[in-house]
Amino acid sequence: MKVLAIETSNRPLSVAILEDHHILAETTLTARRKHAQDLLPEIERLMDLVGFTPDQIDRVVVASGPGSYTGLRIGATTAKTWAATMNTELVGISSLANLAGNVTLEGALVAPMFDARNQNVFAGLYRIHNGIPVPEVEDAHTAIADFAQLAAAYNEPIYAIGDAENFKTELEAAWSQVVFGTPAVNLPRAGVLGLLGTQGTPITDVDNFVPRYLRLTQAEAEWREKHPEEETGTYVEKI
Repeated sequence: MKVLAIETSNRPLSVAILEDHHILAETTLTARRKHAQDLLPEIERLMDLVGFTPDQIDRVVVASGPGSYTGLRIGATTAKTWAATMNTELVGISSLANLAGNVTLEGALVAPMFDARNQNVFAGLYRIHNGIPVPEVEDAHTAIADFAQLAAAYNEPIYAIGDAENFKTELEAAWSQVVFGTPAVNLPRAGVLGLLGTQGTPITDVDNFVPRYLRLTQAEAEWREKHPEEETGTYVEKI
């Protein structure tokens, strides 16, 4: 199976091409945040590097959120367009699960998190089982204090990665055995995403695939507050 993996859910832009569980090429850019400008050229460059043509790709794997609204939309739109145009399988993988996949220690408890501002985080809790992050606490948009308290019930080391260092004081106060990730582990990688995606279930309705934002934009929240009778509340979770 030939796989194209796209990770644009946060500041880093990462693209990888895999074949039969082997990462053939991978690039990750962190110097600037111009995903709309850089994504397609990076895909084209890696395709040329490995000698693949678009029709040879069997599956596209995309980080499905949570994360940056703009980044998620760029990745999802590119992946959906590719899948629909080339009749290719599409798989969405949690951005937090992808980050947790950087930890390979069997049985490790991993808390991947992204800074959502104002002492809030996108976070989840995962157990590494046979190299795969398995959810212990589902991904959510929540206050860092609430998430720290929730995970405090686990009396074991917790590997805090991603933007966890931004909340070092809160996490060290709540978790007696917290281990912070190294810079390499804190970085989302498309290669890991692709490996997880090879085992994922393809999406049956590509046209209706949407990212998992897990929170409303400010404009959406204000509109719903003014129009409560028209609120449907289907694609985000508020905690």
